[in-house]
Amino acid sequence: MKLSELHPVFYHARIKQFQLTRSLRDLISRNKFARDLVHKDLPYSCKKHQSLLRRKLGQSDPMLQENKIINLQLAVKQLNGVCIRPGETFSFWKLVGKTTAKRGYIKGLLLSQGKVITGVGGGICQLANLLYWMGLHTPLQIVERHHHHFDPFPDDHRVLPFGSGASVFYNYIDLRMHNPTDQTFQFRVWLTDEHLRGVVFSDQQLCYSYHIKEKKHRFSRVGEKTYRENEIWRDVIDKRTGNTIKEEMLIANFSEVKYEVEVV
Repeated sequence: MKLSELHPVFYHARIKQFQLTRSLRDLISRNKFARDLVHKDLPYSCKKHQSLLRRKLGQSDPMLQENKIINLQLAVKQLNGVCIRPGETFSFWKLVGKTTAKRGYIKGLLLSQGKVITGVGGGICQLANLLYWMGLHTPLQIVERHHHHFDPFPDDHRVLPFGSGASVFYNYIDLRMHNPTDQTFQFRVWLTDEHLRGVVFSDQQLCYSYHIKEKKHRFSRVGEKTYRENEIWRDVIDKRTGNTIKEEMLIANFSEVKYEVEVV
């Protein structure tokens, strides 16, 4: 057993260590982080997406989803309109900052150490999920992305492949995308009554489009535990010819399932 598993004091001390290490590494790194929030949209739309704000999540308290919406409203303000210029890196946490009660964040659902818990700022992974999905439809390079290694809830109104999201936890579990091109990209995000919505724009027309697909999805049993696995692939398509010029595997998921499911 790890020391951090013995007592909450050790666990929180370990988190502080990770956070300090990330801060120090960023100080000495050569990364140029995207900071500018531009209110005028860039001329070319690359990808649009939306996700439901309220879904059935097992037996969890629906009020926690209302709290999540408040947290999302606060986080969205910190990065809506951000431009990622050539050579810059988008960092979720560099823009959103720490989600504290002092800044207005309240308790929402969190996934931690294989369990569903509540915590201040809970629920903003939905914003990271949206940004990651849109980023996959651009030439931006995903240089950091994390995902939970367990599946906590049965699917409810799922429209994207399982395991195609991005988990975040201040500040060392981040979502980062680097811009290696000569183009500028911009994330526009906002909330409606029912959805979290987003568009990624560019200052130039893209030569390629991107198609994300799922392969080899299945549930399996290993001993007393059930697991869910799949692969997520991306096709890079030449817009002029419609030909697929590259097929690449992005993610291979193998996650423990925390709910009852029939395995065939």
